[in-house]
Amino acid sequence: MRKSIILGSLLVASLAFAGSTLAADTIPVGHLAAYTGPTSGVGIPFGNGIDDALAYINKHGGINGKQIKYKTVDYSYNAPRAVATYKKWMSSLKPVAIQGWGTADTEALVKFIAKDKVTYISASYSGHLTDPTGKGPKSKSAAPYNFFYGPSYSDACRGLVQWAADDWKAKGKSGKPKFIHMGDNHPYPNAPKAACAAYAKELGFEVEPSIVYSLKPADAKAQCLSLKDSGADYAYLANTSSSNISLLKSCSTVGVKTQFLTNIWGWDENSIKATGAAGDGIAWVVGAATWEDDAPGMKTLREVSKMSDPSGKKPRMLHYIRGVCGTFLMKEAMLKADAMGAITGENIKKGFESMKNFVPAGLEGVCSPSTWTAEDHRGMNLVNVYTSKYNGGDFKMTKLATVEVPRRPEWLGW
Repeated sequence: MRKSIILGSLLVASLAFAGSTLAADTIPVGHLAAYTGPTSGVGIPFGNGIDDALAYINKHGGINGKQIKYKTVDYSYNAPRAVATYKKWMSSLKPVAIQGWGTADTEALVKFIAKDKVTYISASYSGHLTDPTGKGPKSKSAAPYNFFYGPSYSDACRGLVQWAADDWKAKGKSGKPKFIHMGDNHPYPNAPKAACAAYAKELGFEVEPSIVYSLKPADAKAQCLSLKDSGADYAYLANTSSSNISLLKSCSTVGVKTQFLTNIWGWDENSIKATGAAGDGIAWVVGAATWEDDAPGMKTLREVSKMSDPSGKKPRMLHYIRGVCGTFLMKEAMLKADAMGAITGENIKKGFESMKNFVPAGLEGVCSPSTWTAEDHRGMNLVNVYTSKYNGGDFKMTKLATVEVPRRPEWLGW
């Protein structure tokens, strides 16, 4: 009887040790994706980039031999569902990091992830997520565990209006140009609204009352007629590409001549083809190399792409490439955390905050340099402005400028 008890105890201890060893050899990560819902047009390629990058990292040794154990959940751009998924993960998966998506859900989770010390690499570039201390004069709250790859929506819009001011002068026009913000009444389109309008006024623009149009693709002739009546010279489209396609097509039918600007999610290869000539000349923000660029890191990117396309022939969208960049930055932060002694959310955070003009190894020329500190999570203040032209079945994307946006202390968290 005593021998059986001893053997049973040894078995339990052995199983417990095996479990702890397994846990030590894996790194739990959550991935909130939007493969369905109103932002799926950009959510699918971005999420595919994350999934391929995670698979590639694991295939090539993980994090110093530790495999990333990740769970992808399609939450359909539904913020309550994202919060419910997070709570479920924290009781089961217990992630040390999460690859997130939307603005509404990311902002809703800020306090949860700070309390739980989970590093959150978001696809929301809201300026409200850039203040780790909460000391910014217009910050909503402290966001110590939030990071994203690229300029914030606010800084991207500031970069676009800075480009627009130069464009106005280059065209030899006089007087005050008119600027207008257009987008749905939702946390994502609204994120840069006040910040960008304030900077536009500072640069000499006359700012017109904003116009609301749906994140869901729909006929937008009424909004286009309002835009035409406003006389706006530059209109910032704050929605994602699917609804921008509908708006631009509608505006072309009523003779709108406004110069359109849009954010990093507002335009892409599919938009150019779907909109045709109605989208020609739009100016938008591009956050990484394009699939056709010649850069040293393209070799790695194409190998990552083969994780879901073994043929290597599928061209990848701008959003896919940024998804890869954000995931590889997480990998680098995890390597730094491992060097500190443990891959925890807190150490991953410190890993990010030690990066200065940093590009993930193997992706040189693909991902733009990023810098984070413990006091400032604005990773990038360089805004690459591109334009596109549809050529009847083909298209061309052309870089117009790289705009350096001031890194003002009073803009932190706004």
